[in-house]
Amino acid sequence: MSQLVLGGSLREFFKSLVTEVVRRQRVSLEEVTEFYVVNLLSEYAVAEKLFSEEVDGRREAEPLAMLYHRALQQDRDEKVRTLRRLGDLSLYTAGFFHQSLDGRLVGADYYVQMGRTAYGAIAGLASASAFSAVYLELNQKFDALVEVLEEIAARGLAASGPAGQMKVFESWSRSGNGNLQSVLVDVGLLPGGTKGLAN
Repeated sequence: MSQLVLGGSLREFFKSLVTEVVRRQRVSLEEVTEFYVVNLLSEYAVAEKLFSEEVDGRREAEPLAMLYHRALQQDRDEKVRTLRRLGDLSLYTAGFFHQSLDGRLVGADYYVQMGRTAYGAIAGLASASAFSAVYLELNQKFDALVEVLEEIAARGLAASGPAGQMKVFESWSRSGNGNLQSVLVDVGLLPGGTKGLAN
């Protein structure tokens, strides 16, 4: 995976990956929405993007409920920015860290609900703008996009070597997720004829 990133820009890398996984999973997305997801992945490739700057210089993850509460008190433009951060953070976390959220107090379903709500609210606030349709599609296809990001994360892990492949295998063993199974088939950890056995 790292060799592919070195061969071109990060955005180009994510563009080809998103296009491939969206096609494989048969998710119908408008081109502008796909571009939004590519930009999201490019931005969040920098780990600091996941955290908020604190007064003392430390970086901490801001709880989604706090972001939502702040958005409710802001004027329209600030509200849109805060809701966008809430939606983006929820989508990225639910997709890239889906398996690690299992069994936690705040699970993947919470991130999905918060993200879907945030994008829906932006679509309502930006109803006169050209981007309203993008946020509406992000709202309506949030679950499918989480699965796209989950597969992208699994493909990255599997490409990192045996330890990453075992993490994907363990996640697949627990969940029976068909997209994770496809990743394991592609790297040779499962024979191609086992599709559906875990489901």
